[in-house]
Amino acid sequence: MNALLRAEGVGKSYTLRGRRVDVLRGVDLTVRGGEVTALVGHSGSGKTTLLHILGLLTPPDSGRVFVADTDGADPVDTAGLSDGALADLRRSRLGFVFQSYNLLPQHSALRNVVLPFTGRRAEGEARARTLLARVGLAERADHLPSELSGGEQQRVALARALINDPPAVLADEPTGNLDTESEDVLLGLFRELADEGRAVLLVTHNPSVSEFADVVHRLEKGAFVQVAAEKPATVEKPVAERARANTQTESAE
Repeated sequence: MNALLRAEGVGKSYTLRGRRVDVLRGVDLTVRGGEVTALVGHSGSGKTTLLHILGLLTPPDSGRVFVADTDGADPVDTAGLSDGALADLRRSRLGFVFQSYNLLPQHSALRNVVLPFTGRRAEGEARARTLLARVGLAERADHLPSELSGGEQQRVALARALINDPPAVLADEPTGNLDTESEDVLLGLFRELADEGRAVLLVTHNPSVSEFADVVHRLEKGAFVQVAAEKPATVEKPVAERARANTQTESAE
């Protein structure tokens, strides 16, 4: 499996009330295509900071981040890239999903999905409709976020994350505001993305999500303290089974 995201020796610190706080300390992490990877740990352990660094939203103080594509070309070393070059990499190679959805309230579901598209508008609208159908929301394309449930809004956010067909999807507590059924549907969609060869990286406090993942990395005080082995390919975890079943039900409807 290709390494689509890689952190080498990543460190990050902040100054709080005149004191230095080390949020990440020499972290190494590889996120591969075809896998769902979970970052777990207590609040303040550095999970979201690491996600933001891997997503090229926050620069590390030390270390390097490499971003690859599924075409087999050499990964891009992002150290020293301009803001414009980093933005181009984010648009083309990374999709983001956040706990609070981050949808624009004045725009329809369709328009929210289209907004990050980098090509022609007509092409973007056609792709957005295809993606909304994929996440089970074809009939809700013209609805405003306020007219959608939390689970539906998060699926719109996932469709938006996929609009430029990125090889990696990063999600920060994506199930944090969802009920169990909506959570299972979303996790089923993440599983589909991994099965297509994409890398899926989830930050979570939710034990169900870490159970669902193929690989789990635990952060504590800015460093990894435990790495769970990849689950055997022949083992289906209960959450994954539930997720697949719910996704199939959504598609059938």
